[in-house]
Amino acid sequence: MGGRAGGATTGILAPAKAIHLAAAGISLIAVCYGLARFAYGLFVPAFRNTFDLDATAAGAIASGSYVAYCVGVLLATAVTPRAGARVVALAAGLLATVGTSVIAMAPDVVMLAVGVIIAGSSTGVASPPLVHAIARRVSPEVRDRTQTIVNAGTGLGVMVSGPIALLAQDQWRVAWFAFAGVAAVVTLWSAIAVPAARDAAGESSPGAERTRHRRLPRGLLRLAAASATMGVASAAGWTFGQDLLTTEGGHTSPFATIAWIVLGACGLLGAAAGDMAERLGLGRSWVLLMIALGGSLAALAAASQSAIVAIAASAVFGAVYIALTGLLLVWSTRVFASDPARGVGVVFLVLALGQAGAAPLLGIASDLSGSVAAAFWIAAAVALLGALMRPARG
Repeated sequence: MGGRAGGATTGILAPAKAIHLAAAGISLIAVCYGLARFAYGLFVPAFRNTFDLDATAAGAIASGSYVAYCVGVLLATAVTPRAGARVVALAAGLLATVGTSVIAMAPDVVMLAVGVIIAGSSTGVASPPLVHAIARRVSPEVRDRTQTIVNAGTGLGVMVSGPIALLAQDQWRVAWFAFAGVAAVVTLWSAIAVPAARDAAGESSPGAERTRHRRLPRGLLRLAAASATMGVASAAGWTFGQDLLTTEGGHTSPFATIAWIVLGACGLLGAAAGDMAERLGLGRSWVLLMIALGGSLAALAAASQSAIVAIAASAVFGAVYIALTGLLLVWSTRVFASDPARGVGVVFLVLALGQAGAAPLLGIASDLSGSVAAAFWIAAAVALLGALMRPARG
């Protein structure tokens, strides 16, 4: 399982081991994205009460998480082919465990920010090794489907974080200690299930020579623009969604948490992104989903007081977000066919840069306008703009 990976079609895992990899992969993504990173948004109301944060400060802390993600994805992209997928995936799990533990014990806002940054870096480290392992060791016939299924782990993590938050209620530290425990278990599992998938020294994948002589692969700029706009648009939902529902929406904290659980559960539907791209084409799928993303954000901005709208828009946001990241993942492996870890690194780096830049700016817009909904109107407009950034073909 940890032998020479070779090109994308050598060293293929047996079906049972491929399923084991997918299960561990979706769990690691669930921990790093759903718990270590995005659960921050679930607890923004509690953090604001405990540490006396305004929207600008909450957005700045979220931005720090996204910046840490960028650093993580750069390092993981560079290291994965040499160190191997297993080592880098293990590092991602350890960062998630440490970061969530620091958040749980944070005595002040500074340590809260430190914990959020460490936890956020785990997401950047997690994706490249899993994409690399699947691209190198999973049969081509099910490769895209496996990639999008593992990517849907974000929805699983978000869904799991909600019930833990409900059980913990006002004791938010208990919830974060629980996140740390889950992260530790999944880290150990990843060390067993993720193959080394290490590229040998001097080894070339098919098409590597063409990539080496083409500094900018065809389609990269359009892919980067799509990733950036999607990152900007989604930042409002992840960072301020709970805040919107409990403040301007007037809903109770348990209701907002239920909306969060629905968001995560529907995010699992994003696993179908690979099949959607096969049936409708990558470009058409992208346009439809970005329009749906904008619609969900606009609905929350316009009618957050309605329980039906709050639940329905959260459900659409969750499903569409995960599906869009799945499309970006598939899109990146086509642009960077000979170097999938690099491709996903570029995509998720630009996505995170969009989120990092947008989170504090949306927080400032909310404070200046006196309305959290302002952030959602801006994000909805960006999502509609992003619908124009479709792939040139497919």
